[in-house]
Amino acid sequence: MSVEEAIGLVEFSSVARGIEAVDAMVKEAEVRLLASRTSCSGKYIGLVAGAVAAVKSAVEAAKEMGRGHYVDDLVIPNVHEQVLAAAAGTVVLPEKAALGVIETFSLASSLLAADAAVKAAPVTLVEVRLGTGIGGKGFATMVGETAAVAAAVASGAAEAAKRGLLVATAVIPAPYQELFDKLI
Repeated sequence: MSVEEAIGLVEFSSVARGIEAVDAMVKEAEVRLLASRTSCSGKYIGLVAGAVAAVKSAVEAAKEMGRGHYVDDLVIPNVHEQVLAAAAGTVVLPEKAALGVIETFSLASSLLAADAAVKAAPVTLVEVRLGTGIGGKGFATMVGETAAVAAAVASGAAEAAKRGLLVATAVIPAPYQELFDKLI
């Protein structure tokens, strides 16, 4: 992703309305469709990438089309490259390190929290889970030195809390090896 690129996500409470809104999203502006899928609790998400102005326009079009089924959205200009890798599950786990977790009530807020976390401290995002198998919530996990993980979790949690969507956080300085090995 180049520096001027952004990601945008829109989350809906209806599958039918979500599919219709994602169609409007990609027809509105020149963006790349990264995800268009269901998540738990009957939600539907659309995730796009592109130039900041195009992503903003696409997100607004989807929100308009979502008529009453809109749940949450985001636009992250200059998104950190680790965020998409963690959301796609393509991260190679580093040596054992401290583990941090940020859990949120929405998928959009978990992406925002992950981006804020990785920009705040030198950590490696392990995963950004977007609502699959967890009741429509989202979470981000990260590893690194204990102080860096604590700082990253605090920053990401503050971002989610601004939206009133923080569920919980954890910082585990020395996770059990088998737990650490099963993170991805």
